[in-house]
Amino acid sequence: MPVADVMSLEGKKVGQIELADDVFGVKVNQDLLHEAVRHYLAGRHRGTHKTKDKSEVSGAGRKLWKQKGTGRARIGSVRSPLWRHGGTVHGPTPHSYDYALPKKMILGALRSALSSKLAEAKLTIVDGWKLESHKTKPFSEALEKLNKEPRTILLVENGANLNLERASRNIDGVTLVPATGLETYDLMRHDHLMLSREAAAKLSRALSATKPETPVQIEPAPRASEKKASSDKAETKAPVRAAAPKAAKKPAAKKEKPKAKPKGKKG
Repeated sequence: MPVADVMSLEGKKVGQIELADDVFGVKVNQDLLHEAVRHYLAGRHRGTHKTKDKSEVSGAGRKLWKQKGTGRARIGSVRSPLWRHGGTVHGPTPHSYDYALPKKMILGALRSALSSKLAEAKLTIVDGWKLESHKTKPFSEALEKLNKEPRTILLVENGANLNLERASRNIDGVTLVPATGLETYDLMRHDHLMLSREAAAKLSRALSATKPETPVQIEPAPRASEKKASSDKAETKAPVRAAAPKAAKKPAAKKEKPKAKPKGKKG
């Protein structure tokens, strides 16, 4: 399991943190990284390009001259694509360039990108982004203590931090993203990655393939005094009388039909 140092904003080591082996220590897959970046850029492609076809360009719809007898080529409209200022045939129309990518590939690309940053020593874990003010100058001095080489830096914070957001937005090459919105494109675009301790722990839990099992809670056995008290309560209760059995219903007597009277003989 990889172990990384935890640094303070003064550039001093204040501890260590264990990172998930299947998140920060996997083999880097270059093909997966390329596909994830391509998918992200395709989703950002606006796709608003548009050309006018024959029905959209300006011009009358009348026939310019008769079909036969002029010696010229037949023509139906001045908006024909063969003419100047005519419509465009099979031109581009607004559409989305986004396509579906399996979730396993997206998560695998994130693991590869994080592992590459740790393997290349381009990962710094900060104890916390606790800034006293939103001023840019003290924050830029803190970044120089953490990373002395000027380069593009990606900051990752676990929750909302207004001072960090305001202090970092005016520094060129520094980008702040939440832990829930981390993308492979951002990791590959920036040279250095800086995570807070909480963000690193959250990424280790969220991207790990083996989720920790929840422990089964077992209720403790009752004490001897509790057993005795429960038995005394059971003895003091009045015995419940058994309900008298209901009398069985007698079957209803069948009604006898009256006998039909004999019909009189006609004289």
